[in-house]
Amino acid sequence: MKPSPQRIAVGLLVVLFLYLGLFTWNIRTGYVDTLASHTGLEFTRWALTPGKWVHGQVSSFWSRYLYFVGIRQQNDQLLSDLEAAKKELSELRESASEVERLRQLLSMTPPADWTRQGARIISHRLGPNAALETFLIDKGSARGVSVNTPVVSPDGVVGRVLRISPTAATVLLITDPNSRIPVVSQKNRTQGIIKGEGPSKELTLLYVAQGAPIEEGEILVTSGLEEIFPKGLPVARVTSIGRSGSSLFQLIAAVPLFAPLQLEEVAMLFKATALTSATGAPATPVPVVSQPVTPLVTPPGGAVPLAKPVKGPKTPAAIPPAPGQGAPVPAPVIQAPAPQPVPAKPVEAPKKRDAAPADAEKKRRKPARTTGQ
Repeated sequence: MKPSPQRIAVGLLVVLFLYLGLFTWNIRTGYVDTLASHTGLEFTRWALTPGKWVHGQVSSFWSRYLYFVGIRQQNDQLLSDLEAAKKELSELRESASEVERLRQLLSMTPPADWTRQGARIISHRLGPNAALETFLIDKGSARGVSVNTPVVSPDGVVGRVLRISPTAATVLLITDPNSRIPVVSQKNRTQGIIKGEGPSKELTLLYVAQGAPIEEGEILVTSGLEEIFPKGLPVARVTSIGRSGSSLFQLIAAVPLFAPLQLEEVAMLFKATALTSATGAPATPVPVVSQPVTPLVTPPGGAVPLAKPVKGPKTPAAIPPAPGQGAPVPAPVIQAPAPQPVPAKPVEAPKKRDAAPADAEKKRRKPARTTGQ
């Protein structure tokens, strides 16, 4: 049911009358202003507090979102930097380890008249399935390497070169059963031959007579008798000494001074003369002095008389050394200029009058014929 216009007009007049009455009463007493000042502020506070809370939450959420986005980016950057730092640290540690190994390798002092050359191991062939206890190095005949070149490490003898190519070489280890090296004990100077027994096995010292002085823990060094290894290089350490009643020799075991699986660089030893010849130095040519040939002139109609050789002055090389002196220094041979041929004079024929006395002499020598013949 719709309200009539009269009722709406009456209601507006009532509201207007109440408002004017309340306004007039407030002007006289001021009670409404006092009430509004207290209740309005409370109402305003209660009305604005949820809005402020919502604003604070939205602002905090946005700030945290932006913060987390920045943290994520910073975290990703830090993770990338951490991986790069780990990689660099690993490379630096590897470089430091290599420098330490090379420093130990360079600290080796080669024996007199020997030189050293470093090489890097590029392949291993070890274990029970390998035909030989060997490894491959990155130096070959192009760098002067030859068969039986000694190979050593900072700890001791490693082996010798077995096969070569222009840019690589195969090294036979002393642990191989085909390896035998004459050695001598460092303290008691007892000689023997060290022999390999295969992978993960101790070496055997052969041909040490019963009663020969040798001790456990004694270092075995090369004796130099095989003319491959220089004398005095450490090879192995004696671990056990046994005796057998039926054998003329002692049973001696030793361990190598290096770890085959831990080797990465080795050094090769060269004799100074061998290394010089391997570099291809040209030899000094020896001058050959040709002796001059004297022309022979044959006279027309007569034999050539043999002329006596002309004796020249003795050279310092032909003079025997005085007592107490060394061999004389050969004097340089100076080539003499070839003599000019002398024209031969014609030989005159003998005159007929010279033949008459010869005929008379023949007649005088004939015997006289006997009368009656």
